[in-house]
Amino acid sequence: MATAHVFLCLVAVVLAAAAAASPAHNQHSQCLGNPPDLSRRGGESGEVVGDLPGGFRAYVTGPAMSSRAVVLASDVFGFEAPILRTIADKVAEAGYFVVVPDFFNGDFYDTNKNISEWIKSHSPVKAAKDAKPLFAALKKEGKSIAVGGYCWGGKFVAEIAKTDDIKVVCLSHPSTVTAEDMKEVKCPIEILGAQNDTSTPPKLVYQFVNALRQRNGIEYFVKIFPRVAHGFACRYNTSDPFAVKNAEQALAYMLDWFHKYLK
Repeated sequence: MATAHVFLCLVAVVLAAAAAASPAHNQHSQCLGNPPDLSRRGGESGEVVGDLPGGFRAYVTGPAMSSRAVVLASDVFGFEAPILRTIADKVAEAGYFVVVPDFFNGDFYDTNKNISEWIKSHSPVKAAKDAKPLFAALKKEGKSIAVGGYCWGGKFVAEIAKTDDIKVVCLSHPSTVTAEDMKEVKCPIEILGAQNDTSTPPKLVYQFVNALRQRNGIEYFVKIFPRVAHGFACRYNTSDPFAVKNAEQALAYMLDWFHKYLK
């Protein structure tokens, strides 16, 4: 039987019921809210490298000789977001070699672009296929691999979790993930949702749980964070103590999950 750890707030489900019925444009508005301020970058521990296997550029940080690697998949705003790089550096401080690929080849989403058209050109499903050489190279170096993803990156991670390329995954407020995806997951999976998420509301997260409960041998952990919305883990207001606290907790949950399965 699968080992399940589920922390779902029933109150959150009730309060988010209306959000689940929100129009599509409201769903997109959460995905696109509070875009990163690239002018605030500074103090990064890593560096940007080019021509990784698969043809990607990436922000890399942490000990290259570590036997444990973490690949982080960004939201639509890409790997240049300062908060995402801060997260990567904190993961590296825990002893991991961290890679944050540019899956968009420099074509990050911005407010001048039509999000529906942009998504058509930047499929997370296709990106997961394109990334196979990167995972193969990390495995060839003898590294055990974990993958974390945010929003757009959550769907990327759900696809990677269907392969034998990695050991463990974490999806933070994912977008476009379905219960059907859960039926194909092959590794331990953690899902960190948000009470006020209109893209992946709590009732949809419950569908993920129901699908995972039918699986044998797939360990999972699910938590709904109360009073936060889509993007809370990677695109939050750094001047809001409540927002910072929840983002730090999400990072801690992800690291604990990875520690459990990466040796």
